[in-house]
Amino acid sequence: MKLRLVLGDQLTETISSLSGASHDDLIVMCEVRDEATYVKHHKKKIVFLFSAMRHFAQSLSRAGYSVHYVTYDDPENSGSLKGEVGRLIGKHPVSEVVVTTPGEYRLLEDMKQWSSLLQIPVTVLEDDRFLSTPEEFASWAKGRKQLRMEYFYRDMRRKYGVLMTEAGPIGGQWNFDAENRKPPAEDQTVPAPFVTDMDQTTKDVVTLVKDHFPDHFGDILPFPFAVSRDGALQALDHFVSERLCLFGDFQDAMIQGEPWMYHSLIGLYLNCGLLTPMECIKRAEAAFHDGSAPLNSTEGFIRQILGWREFVRGLYWLKMPEYKELNFFDANRPLPDFYWTGQTQMNCLRQCIEETKQNAYAHHIQRLMVLGNFALIAGIDPKQVQDWYLLVYADAYDWVELPNVSGMALFADGGLLASKPYAASGSYINKMSDYCSACRYSPTVKNGPKACPFNYLYWDFMQRNAAKLRGNPRLGFVFRNMDRMSDEKRWANGDDALRFFKEIGINEKI
Repeated sequence: MKLRLVLGDQLTETISSLSGASHDDLIVMCEVRDEATYVKHHKKKIVFLFSAMRHFAQSLSRAGYSVHYVTYDDPENSGSLKGEVGRLIGKHPVSEVVVTTPGEYRLLEDMKQWSSLLQIPVTVLEDDRFLSTPEEFASWAKGRKQLRMEYFYRDMRRKYGVLMTEAGPIGGQWNFDAENRKPPAEDQTVPAPFVTDMDQTTKDVVTLVKDHFPDHFGDILPFPFAVSRDGALQALDHFVSERLCLFGDFQDAMIQGEPWMYHSLIGLYLNCGLLTPMECIKRAEAAFHDGSAPLNSTEGFIRQILGWREFVRGLYWLKMPEYKELNFFDANRPLPDFYWTGQTQMNCLRQCIEETKQNAYAHHIQRLMVLGNFALIAGIDPKQVQDWYLLVYADAYDWVELPNVSGMALFADGGLLASKPYAASGSYINKMSDYCSACRYSPTVKNGPKACPFNYLYWDFMQRNAAKLRGNPRLGFVFRNMDRMSDEKRWANGDDALRFFKEIGINEKI
């Protein structure tokens, strides 16, 4: 008998750990303390994963497999994956443990010790749900002075023939990102998001999470997410039919009270395995070919999956474990309390944090250009920011969260992932959102108590880090402008930043 362990983010019936499984094998799934609490994951994230796991186990049982499922509140639950595997080995004639490579370096390193600790063969298989292996990415990266997603993405398009003709990319260019940055219109009408009703399994998990995780971040209800394969496919179809047509134009836009905008809301289903990347790509590509979605939207959506998602995973496995420790700017300020409470007078941050608390979700521009941008220019300790992002979002796992936060949002890797820091002043947020009209600070005021803090913090960040950034070719214009500033202007930026940091240091409601 083989013991086939399926992790909470591996809810795919075709996954490698289930390949060749017989009905005599024991399929094991566990809700364990170690994985639920190594950071205090959002309550809604735990509900989603535990309920999705339970539904997946039910589907395997209906298919005739022998499934052993350990609930969180099982009195015999040891609290760890290794402990549960060891407990079952003691009860069953297990000849081998089979598991698919986990999405976190720390867990893979732990699994490498299991064979000697448990005195049984442990086979860790490649996660074949991705479209590029870590070995393929390492081969692609070898010898390159810079690792840029755009070139990797082009190779992936060629490899899989996505949006391609014999002559090259459809439309004559690889990337339509320049067409995907429209600000929201004043009368923008956003379609309603896909929602599902909770069944009894999900209701049971809600009760469990309320009882066992009362001090974790976030709201449980309302709970709109699908928790099954069928539900995830419905969510994908809903996006393609209702939102993909305008996703490209407005994927960077932000509107108060519209947390979902035109985004797909399928990242949590992709990252836990209820959807697979190629089926999402093919569904969007078909919409383009049948005329229901424009090329800029289709290409932008596909680039997120075939390009960015695969790229950050490749970078993660290429650079771990050192990658987690990188801190290019030596940033060391603690994460402000308002990242947990939303109690700030900066409306853009308040909106994004409150929506994160409510939904375990924020779209990529909210994560990058509001929440991440602030953490970058304020010099927040990367490890604290990494932990925050990992625990607050339902789609966050270490392999995808760490490169996006450390590399893209914080530039803590010094440019391994991004070609420049994604720092911006209040004018960017004002252009791409309606947040500023309801804020006590003005994006057009540059200094003083009425100024948007993003304005003077942006220039203070550039001044603090000029020695490290001046040589960046994409920042030449920025430093030419800074060099033309008067001494008085430089001092004003520094003085405003010092005042601001002092206020958040004593938990003033800035």
